[in-house]
Amino acid sequence: MIQVFGHKAPDTDATGSAIVWSWYLNEIKGQAAAPKLLGTPNTEAAFVLQRWGFDQPEIIADVAEGDDVVIVDTNNPAELPASINDANILEIIDHHMLVGGIKTKAPINITVRPLACTATIMADLMGSDLAKAPEAIKGVMLSCILSDTLEFRSPTTTDTDVAWAKALADELGIDIPDYAAEMFAAKSDVSEFSDAELLRMDSKMFEVGGKNFRVSVLETTSPKIVLDRKASLIETMKTVEAEDGVDQVLLFVVDILNEESTLLIANDLVKSVAEKSFGATVGGDTVVLPGVVSRKKQIIPQLSV
Repeated sequence: MIQVFGHKAPDTDATGSAIVWSWYLNEIKGQAAAPKLLGTPNTEAAFVLQRWGFDQPEIIADVAEGDDVVIVDTNNPAELPASINDANILEIIDHHMLVGGIKTKAPINITVRPLACTATIMADLMGSDLAKAPEAIKGVMLSCILSDTLEFRSPTTTDTDVAWAKALADELGIDIPDYAAEMFAAKSDVSEFSDAELLRMDSKMFEVGGKNFRVSVLETTSPKIVLDRKASLIETMKTVEAEDGVDQVLLFVVDILNEESTLLIANDLVKSVAEKSFGATVGGDTVVLPGVVSRKKQIIPQLSV
């Protein structure tokens, strides 16, 4: 059985793309496959699963030597199981920069394209076979694209992403603004999560200038709900940093509708990062970064210490 999974702290694209590619392998390629998760999906991903009638895939902690796996929506070993290089990696499908560190036992298919969403790449790879997919699979693909593009607001959005989203929505009879609003409302409901859970919910590890950062993003249509908790979030950063072995947590609260981010300024290191990376003037415990909504394109490439 091929295990198909994305990154830790699974979002809609990591969750949905694992489901989509498992369907493709099973139904089109005749290869037994099952989607897996490397953690609890965020609230938007959970909404999408329920909306399209899927059970939450099994959460796995690691892989065993020789397990057949397909990796989607990441190529970063830090976001994958500790034993990933012991597994038999069959394929990687991703839309992020190459990080390095993954080792395979044989030559494999690797598809990395500069598109906003892994599901968009999968639509291209499937070609005419996508017509055979049930509505639920197409609905998940649409959801992935709308999530990763922030309903086409993200600068990572390409004409290919938009074309596939509109084609899928037309076929499904989905009104994109209405459905995206439902998705973003689900993503914004973080009331039941602890501060530590929020800091790890949509988070990736990066090394910049000799410092190890956990770069966390919370995309929301209600930023005030998160920012009202800024004091406790900043305090909890110390615990998360100690537990996760990082030098600093950077939390960007992305206001989807106003297309801006607020970075929590926990200390002088974060103040320096904000000033050097984004040319910001910092005068308190937060700083607003107009137009910054994409970790992949606007945050990570700019980080400097």
